[in-house]
Amino acid sequence: MMRRLSILAGLAVAVFLALAVLALVVVDRFDGPGPLQADTVIYVQPGISMGDIARKLEAEGAIEDSLVFRLGVRLMRVSRDLKAGEYLFPATVSMRGAVDILLSGKTMLRRLTLPEGITSGEAAALIEAADVLKGSLDTIPAEGSLLPETYHYVRGDTRANLVARMQTAMQETLAELWAKRDTGIPLKTPDEALILASIVEKETGVAEERPLVASVFVNRLRAGMRLQSDPTVTYGMTQGAPLGRALTRKDLQADSDYNTYTNAGLPAGPIANPGRAAIEAALNPAASDFLYFVASGKGGHAFAKTLDEHNGNVAKWRKLKRQTK
Repeated sequence: MMRRLSILAGLAVAVFLALAVLALVVVDRFDGPGPLQADTVIYVQPGISMGDIARKLEAEGAIEDSLVFRLGVRLMRVSRDLKAGEYLFPATVSMRGAVDILLSGKTMLRRLTLPEGITSGEAAALIEAADVLKGSLDTIPAEGSLLPETYHYVRGDTRANLVARMQTAMQETLAELWAKRDTGIPLKTPDEALILASIVEKETGVAEERPLVASVFVNRLRAGMRLQSDPTVTYGMTQGAPLGRALTRKDLQADSDYNTYTNAGLPAGPIANPGRAAIEAALNPAASDFLYFVASGKGGHAFAKTLDEHNGNVAKWRKLKRQTK
């Protein structure tokens, strides 16, 4: 009897030592550097088990042994706490590091940037082409309703929700800047400000020029002059698509609610989605007496107070174009 007890005790000690050694091996492999050679994005689908997560990480090359991973997770007692989502796993991440990433819930953020002055048709194309978004857009958003900036999203977000965020951002920005406007400008509503801002956005890509360009159009509105903005004519002809050629004199007489050569005041609606800076310029234009501007040939524009001065600037621009050709 004593001998049997001694044997059982010895076996128990041997099993304990074996388990202790196994635990040490598991911990060593669990905490050691992993096989990933480069940062890798892995998507863990919602609803899958911890075992499926382990097998997926092994299949993607993030870990060497799914069994060791599962044992380590059980030792940490976090089997039910791993979160689904798209994660960025850094090169050589350990299994413990992978678990920490899955516990954090800090899924990978993707981003989409709408450039200032983009049309809604162009924006819709970018949104449709954006990676891992769900759903399609039923219609193109209204022109001028999207605020150009960078938006972050995660896998599984919908295109419709992203558009809604862009529209909310525009509404909030327009309301904020309208409250800070120069009350002397001849704009009656935020919608009119949005229209003018879209023209300013399309007329110049030089940031410091926006307030001056805006001042020209504000001065023309005050004087009852037609705005005579080429981008409004183009928009009326193409609804935001590229024209593919230079405007002609005949184009300037085109019958359109957007043609500011033939119609007084602002066009029928925005011709693009203006950024915050263009809206600020439209609502707080520079103080100037300028009524005209034309390309300077140096990346910006030459401004003029009188038609004679403007015609001189136009002549300089045409001469520069001929010399360039």
